[in-house]
Amino acid sequence: MEDVGHELPPANHFGARKKRRTPHIYTTDEISRLVEAALRLRPMRGLRQHTQAILIALLSSTGLRISEALKLTIADVTRDGLLIRKTKFRKTRLVPLHDMAPAGLQRYLARRGPGSDDDPVFIDKRNRPLRYIAVKETFDRLVDKAGIRSTSARRPRLHDLRHTFAVRALRGSPTGRGRCGAHMAALATYMGHVNIYATYWYLEATPDLLRDVATAGEAFMSEGRSS
Repeated sequence: MEDVGHELPPANHFGARKKRRTPHIYTTDEISRLVEAALRLRPMRGLRQHTQAILIALLSSTGLRISEALKLTIADVTRDGLLIRKTKFRKTRLVPLHDMAPAGLQRYLARRGPGSDDDPVFIDKRNRPLRYIAVKETFDRLVDKAGIRSTSARRPRLHDLRHTFAVRALRGSPTGRGRCGAHMAALATYMGHVNIYATYWYLEATPDLLRDVATAGEAFMSEGRSS
């Protein structure tokens, strides 16, 4: 029953809520098709196709921001992982890599050729630091070549590779409030979030995760009512 003595405040009473674009979560097959399309880029004898392929693989397996990947230097590729230096929010962090990732990165560096510790990992055909606009334009073409379509009116983005990593990491979260909380804190640190609320946003970013949250909440409420 409604109480007419209570009023709801206007929607923007506490400030406008920031709206985020719903990300496209790439499937494993879609990422494989993107890498395969990248390896078919011309010229076939150049470094371009290998650069685009390793970038896609690296972004999808680490959740790095594209700006972080493009700022990597050869010295930042260490035995313990990738050293991400003072990027967004002026944070520096070490990003461990999956067991298979270092081998692929080292193969790329071997193709790239020798360089000093301060040289960028990713370069263009003139050996200059790879620019974001060049990566984005090529990626958009690869999305079309790979036949990837979004369920929304907007096309899948390069940045959605980061979202895909986060959603997959959350799907693998252990059960239990304490373990789940620790998992979220670790993921926030790994991704370089300044505030854990940015990590929690991914729980509502996709229908699958939102359903998982609703199911977990219903189970929690049911346990409370039955105790």
